[in-house]
Amino acid sequence: MQTIKASEFKAKCLALMDEVARTGKTMVVTKNGKPVAELRAYTGKRPKSPVGLHKGLIRIDGDIVSPLDLEWEALR
Repeated sequence: MQTIKASEFKAKCLALMDEVARTGKTMVVTKNGKPVAELRAYTGKRPKSPVGLHKGLIRIDGDIVSPLDLEWEALR
């Protein structure tokens, strides 16, 4: 992974974006020697939604909405 200083990135931003798009390699931008950002090629893929992730894996037994007929210990 190539590393570049923020000042150099600022001066060459558009050319670096073209290079990353062409090569597909990720570039790390540093500020004061510490990584602050990554520049990577856009793939167009969106992360999977967590909605429905466990569909078919979880089974609900009984009524999970109605209150229980138990007295809470904290209310005693």
